[in-house]
Amino acid sequence: MAELSPLADVVHAQKQGVARGITSVCSAQAVVLQAAMEQALEDGSCVLVESTSNQVNQEGGYTGVKPAEFAAFVGRLGEDAGMAAERVILGGDHLGPHPWAAQGVTIAMARAAEMVRQYVRAGYAKIHLDASMPCADDPLGPLADTVAAARTADLAAAAEAAASERPSGSPAPVYVVGTEVPPPGGQKGDQEGPAVTRVEDAERTLALAREAFTRRGLERAWERVIALVVQPGVEFGDEAVFPYRREAAAGLKALAEARGLVFEAHSTDYQDEGALRALVADHFAILKVGPELTFAFREAVFALEEIERELLGRLTPDRLSGVGQALDDAMVRDPRHWKPWYDAADEETARVQRRFSLSDRCRYYWTGPEVQDALRRLFANLEGQRLPRGLVSQYLPGAVETAAGKGPGLPGRLARDHVRCVLSRYARACRESAAGVSTGPELPLR
Repeated sequence: MAELSPLADVVHAQKQGVARGITSVCSAQAVVLQAAMEQALEDGSCVLVESTSNQVNQEGGYTGVKPAEFAAFVGRLGEDAGMAAERVILGGDHLGPHPWAAQGVTIAMARAAEMVRQYVRAGYAKIHLDASMPCADDPLGPLADTVAAARTADLAAAAEAAASERPSGSPAPVYVVGTEVPPPGGQKGDQEGPAVTRVEDAERTLALAREAFTRRGLERAWERVIALVVQPGVEFGDEAVFPYRREAAAGLKALAEARGLVFEAHSTDYQDEGALRALVADHFAILKVGPELTFAFREAVFALEEIERELLGRLTPDRLSGVGQALDDAMVRDPRHWKPWYDAADEETARVQRRFSLSDRCRYYWTGPEVQDALRRLFANLEGQRLPRGLVSQYLPGAVETAAGKGPGLPGRLARDHVRCVLSRYARACRESAAGVSTGPELPLR
């Protein structure tokens, strides 16, 4: 796996008994990605940025962006930040038929294969293949494991074909497999937390996937499967966070050590640093986080709006950005990204959920033109303003030192620093420490 050294290094370290991890930043929000790059530059590490099949696909997804366009966007952010291109890794998350499931399996799988091809052609290096969700014409109930495995191999074949078209010397993609994934973006409501994947189910998933790859003649691709997705019992909902309980996942840890496995953990948002460290030590080497990052961005924007209101609201109220109201208006006009997720008994409860839910469904609305205009006004109104220390401390207490600095772009720096409060927790949790267990020679997933 020398062709993708940052991820390969993490996998190799884990298989040698060293607890090292990598943060997977699952977001298309520019300020979040800028913050991630600043964090990586400070740490001397790489940044792994992932987009989902709903977010970025050949039809634009909910961002309106195609894979090559997203790759170019992230590349420009990397150049602006001064990051070497080899330190920016792109990943595709939940790549499968889900966006087109309502149209039936034939259409959905054809479009999923084309999506995977476009991801690979665009230079995405890490591909999570997820064919676990049933299509409209599948039998009712969960999709059979054998069917999910076969569809996963079909998508891997599409990825391999696209990889063969890339220029000579281009690194081959690496893969993550596994069907036991939480719903993207958090759990609906605040019901009980998820059950930890049973060891026998993890072993069956792995065996079926390998068999399916072999039937398709994809043995060389299987050698580049670097991680298995399982459920370690972590999740979050509208108001609840379900923390990692090591004792409940002890069987998975033992399986990883016996079989030389590395796991990928989804929905690790809002876990505290101790839980993240424990996940990495227990061989969950890839920690995916997304809504918590945009939640932190939203917190920063709302805090900056309060500062704006204190500074300008009495003397020049017509100048105020109104960004919070613009965001809520956009959500009310187009409720498809939040209403199915929030169980509100009345409009006031729904309003609070739209603004403050841990699921952060408002992340879908930052790119709307009215919201973007209001956000630009907010930053412009605060640009060049002297921000009193006490006022900053009231609304962004962790940014007092940043606010005392001089130079252009202060509002953006304050927002990025607030997002980095989350990212730095992940960075500390992912730093190398001795796990005390050697899993033997490095091998692909077996």
